[in-house]
Parts: sequence; structure tokens; C-alpha cells
Amino acid sequence: MSVLVADTSGLVSLAVAAGHHPDPLALCLDIYEVLIPEPVLNELEQISSYDDAHGRGAGTVLDRGDDLTVESVTVDEAFPLDDGENAAVTLANDVDAALFLCDEFNRLGLIHASLANTRLVTTPTLLAVFIRRASLSRDEALEIFDVISQARSWDDNSYAARARSLLERS
Repeated sequence: MSVLVADTSGLVSLAVAAGHHPDPLALCLDIYEVLIPEPVLNELEQISSYDDAHGRGAGTVLDRGDDLTVESVTVDEAFPLDDGENAAVTLANDVDAALFLCDEFNRLGLIHASLANTRLVTTPTLLAVFIRRASLSRDEALEIFDVISQARSWDDNSYAARARSLLERS
């Protein structure tokens, strides 16, 4: 089973559509060995206290905690990412993960440059992977993308718009 290291943003994105059938969070947890660093767990716990889609998504991820492996890492405190992203990048490099799931669209260049041998994937990219694996149909992926996009306020995001058009062609 391939290792996927996840940042908070990617897990919350998948989890806001977890009630959908098929469930994108369940697919991810079934297909990959999902690792998170302790700061991501802490962020999920903090976000789960909010009474909104993000809070419910974080709570859904925490409810699936038995399907996650939480790791301790030492991070470079001076690195210009938040604690969760910093720790997740460090973990991905430490374990030579196949994939790094992150939806911090404004920081993707820095995150990509920080990964040694790990492929950076966003939630839209992961949905495209699920299509290629025949885990989702194109229509199912687009429905899930729309649910996530609405919950995550991606409507005005140029990256998300481009990603949706790529999913439409998958």
C-alpha cells in the first residue's frame, strides 16, 4: 500500500464530502496508508470545534482516526509554512512518501519545492487519480468536487476552476 502524507487542508476537503456516495475520504483511507504529523492532528482537533462545514469535516477525519497513523517529527521552526504544513512536508520527506495531499493553493510552489521525492497532489488531483483507478466515475468525481468546492469556498479560486476543467476532461 502506497504512503500518502496529508496536511489538514486536504483531509478537511475530502471529509466535507464524506457523506457523499462514494465517500472520497473513505476511498483515500482504503487505497493509501495515510500518515499525518502531530501538528496536523492538533489542527484537526482545533478546527473540529467550529460549527461549520470545516469543523464537521475535521470531526469526520478525527472519527476515522484509527485509519490514520500519527507520527512525531522535528521541524525547522524558521521555515515559512504553518506548523501543520511544515510538519507534513518534513514527514513526507522523512518517510519518502509516494504522495503529499495538500490544498493550500497559495503555497503550492513553496510546498512543491520543499518535497524531495514525493508527488504533491491536491484534492482535485486525487479525484483524478480515483478516476484513473476506476474508484470513481468522472461524474461522481465532479459531483464530489462541487460539494467540496462549495464547502471550501473555491468558487473564485483560479486553481480550482482549472482543476474542475481538467476533471471534466478525465
